[in-house]
Amino acid sequence: MAVHGSSDVLVDELYETTHQLRQFVESRLRTGGASVARLRALRMLALAEHPLRMRDLSEMTGVAARTTTAIVDSLERDGLVERERHPTDRRAFLLRLTDKGARCHREAEEVDRLALAEAMSALGPEDRDQLRTLLARIRTATS
Repeated sequence: MAVHGSSDVLVDELYETTHQLRQFVESRLRTGGASVARLRALRMLALAEHPLRMRDLSEMTGVAARTTTAIVDSLERDGLVERERHPTDRRAFLLRLTDKGARCHREAEEVDRLALAEAMSALGPEDRDQLRTLLARIRTATS
């Protein structure tokens, strides 16, 4: 049963479901030393065609700059990301994955994929299509 944080029980259930899903994936990622936040940062860096500025990574992940800095600091400490001076902006650094970071990213993506497949296994193809349609309607109504 969802915690009543809004005036609409369906919204509460939607929030509770996404929160529970994140905790489920987080617990699986944690066994390999990863987290959803770290995976998102690694994913953005892996998909980028060039090194990213901290500000770009923050915007891409939708995470506050201070939080992004903490995540990048931990990734750098673990040897997964390296910072290099921006060639034209002396105040900025560029972020790139190390080889170890690329391996860690691939491993975490696989854990994420398996966890989400397990979590979503209760839904058949028609259920998934219907849920996507309903969620799209909500996004359209709120855009």
